[in-house]
Amino acid sequence: MRNLLILLTLTLPALALPAQAQTLLVVNQGDATINLIDPASTRILATIPENTPTVHVHEAATSLDGRTAYLPVYGSTGVGKPGIDGHEMLILDIPSHTITSRVDFGHPVRPHLPILDPASGLLYVTTELDKSVTIIDPKTLKIVGSVPTGQEQSHMLVLSHDGHFGYTANVGPGTVSVLDMRARKTLAIIPISGETQRIAISNDDKLVFTADQTKPQLAVIDTASNKVRTRIPLPGLGYGAAPTPDGRFLLIAIPAKNSVAVIDLKTLTVARTIPVGAKPQEVLIRPGANLAYVSCTDSANVAAINTATWTTTLIPAGPKADGLAWAK
Repeated sequence: MRNLLILLTLTLPALALPAQAQTLLVVNQGDATINLIDPASTRILATIPENTPTVHVHEAATSLDGRTAYLPVYGSTGVGKPGIDGHEMLILDIPSHTITSRVDFGHPVRPHLPILDPASGLLYVTTELDKSVTIIDPKTLKIVGSVPTGQEQSHMLVLSHDGHFGYTANVGPGTVSVLDMRARKTLAIIPISGETQRIAISNDDKLVFTADQTKPQLAVIDTASNKVRTRIPLPGLGYGAAPTPDGRFLLIAIPAKNSVAVIDLKTLTVARTIPVGAKPQEVLIRPGANLAYVSCTDSANVAAINTATWTTTLIPAGPKADGLAWAK
């Protein structure tokens, strides 16, 4: 019996997930749809139209029970480019695959990244044209306040794990805004470069990372001083990033190289690169597992990386796969 158990263990797929595994939600900019994907079988379970033909969702967040998705409709173009500006957020009931409601911001704001803060229960959405992060009560779907960023194009946001502090990557200004989410004010603005993109935070909240878009390097911010501690050379311009659950590594997409760089957070150097699909964008970690998922916009798939073996499997998704979240 013992030998049989060993044999069964060795023949399990490298990317197998626990029985209670969640469903992967993928935002497809190319056809304005949402995919629900079983990451274990790599099968698309549903494709849900946004029904927004001229404007698109870029990013997603889900409720704590994984049954509701929050989908800000950014607009018809990329950050800093002319086009139609979005003014609302779609509310998706995941079990029924139905858009059940909308939150209207009242005027064009280019809403982009939603984050549900478990500590406060509040939903935060970056609203670029207002130079702010808008605060929404997810129970009532009412706007209850905002936090000014003091900068244009506050595109992406991360929170400290206690929900007290927020950090926005301000693309065109090339800065990071440090926010007190409780007092709802800007604490500092940190210069990075001529342009920056995406943002991530370490598991211990001591470091914040944002990718310089003028040079292939990653700025590392010390959150105690709110100053750039160092800059890590990258094999190409970086993009979305996320730390592994054990805090040992930071995975960062390198779109032009069709790869993900793995940064050793002890040495703050690139330890290896992993080939993935074309033009990787966002990195999402599977909680409780040695797995990272990377949306690859130009190859219409998601790369699943086993962070124990550094092996990769490509999962089919929709055209221009971008934002990622976990649903149930």
